[in-house]
Amino acid sequence: MEVVIARNETVVGELAADIVAARLAAGGHLVIGLATGSSPLATYRSLIERCRRGKLSFAGASAVMLDEYVGLPADHLESNRNVIRRDFADQIDLPLERLHSPDVDSDDLSAACTEYDQLVTTLKVDVQLLGIGANGHLAFNEPGSSFASRTRVKTLAEQTRRDNSRFFSALNEVPRHVVTQGLATLLESKHLVLVASGTAKAAPIAAAVEGPVTAMCPASVLQLHPRATVLIDEQAAAELQLAGYYRETIEHKPAWQSL
Repeated sequence: MEVVIARNETVVGELAADIVAARLAAGGHLVIGLATGSSPLATYRSLIERCRRGKLSFAGASAVMLDEYVGLPADHLESNRNVIRRDFADQIDLPLERLHSPDVDSDDLSAACTEYDQLVTTLKVDVQLLGIGANGHLAFNEPGSSFASRTRVKTLAEQTRRDNSRFFSALNEVPRHVVTQGLATLLESKHLVLVASGTAKAAPIAAAVEGPVTAMCPASVLQLHPRATVLIDEQAAAELQLAGYYRETIEHKPAWQSL
């Protein structure tokens, strides 16, 4: 795992966008994994600006979404697919037919989860963007999730519902169930890129990066991945015991070694 401590949220977003841009520049068909929430917004803004300036293109790429609420109408403003479209996909040249998300309206939700998991596995995600929840959840894998878990229906923890209620008019509007990629599904991605900023993320980041690998902190599964990058600002790094070492590592990073 590589931990990069940046000055602020904007720089975190630029660094994450650099990783995506480098993969696009390498050629071939990029498959990017997209996360919702506040954490990846700076990354999306940077990528959108680069597209507008003609610096990169997603015309030949595909995207897969991490998760989706169960029970929201397809046209609900806060469905994750609509959020991703509003915040990112509709502002770049990604073909919408290659923006993949779970079919939460299926009459057979279990089968739909299996089908989506197979799709993600077949596409082989190159760069998976991730945020982290206050309780350490990754995607919507709440504490207690198995490291062997695949795409499935999960019940949201009350803390997660409260945290996400800022996107809704009231807490009782936040769905209790979601479809989420599992932790084992995420581990199949070639490069995991977690972005976080702000003091509220300091404790979960410390647990995920320096704590034990445990189902009580699902994001600690990043420690098991051969290429995981954690991009955080100074506030999110506040509780890291090895913050000094992470800074030294980046300061003396070999010129040939990319993020």
